[in-house]
Amino acid sequence: MDFEFLKTAFITMFVAIDPPGLIAIFLSLTAHMTLADRKTTAYHSVMVALAILVAAALGGEAVMNLLGISVPAFRIAGGLLLFYIAFEMVFEKRVERKAHSADEAIHDHPKNIAVFPLAIPMMAGPGAITATILQAGKAGDSYVNQAGLLFVLAIVIGSCLICFLLANKLDKYLGNTGRVVLSRLLGLLLAALAIQIIGDGVLAFAK
Repeated sequence: MDFEFLKTAFITMFVAIDPPGLIAIFLSLTAHMTLADRKTTAYHSVMVALAILVAAALGGEAVMNLLGISVPAFRIAGGLLLFYIAFEMVFEKRVERKAHSADEAIHDHPKNIAVFPLAIPMMAGPGAITATILQAGKAGDSYVNQAGLLFVLAIVIGSCLICFLLANKLDKYLGNTGRVVLSRLLGLLLAALAIQIIGDGVLAFAK
């Protein structure tokens, strides 16, 4: 098993999904719920999000081939999207955008917040799906690496569940300052990873 691949995949997926950054949004969306309903919502949302990302990991490349999209082209486009997400994180725009999307969704679909907007697009949004397909491409034909990627997805989505179940305590512990600092640090890390992905795509095109 390529542990370097697993490490990169974990960092990329964790930063793209940003479990700590979802805590405040989860609390806002479930403020009207009882503790039992909040737990049910948390479990439901992570199961849906995991199913979507697993589907992207297993079938994303096949869809690309069907559409005639080359891996280098997707790397460049995906890298640019991830860089945009990183830009939002560094300049504190991502949480604001997600909160706005969640606020609109709760008015349109008040009974389905576990699926939308918690699972889609908060956890399994365009950035996370793009990152998943990119990492699946890096895994190649190695069944071991593919299994490792699925394990990474389970770990990252599992961390979202932990953040949701411990949302009240974690929110008090991090505070607004802690969330801002953590978001900016993760944003810088994602920006560097995005540049690496774009560079790999450009080099692949040049060959």
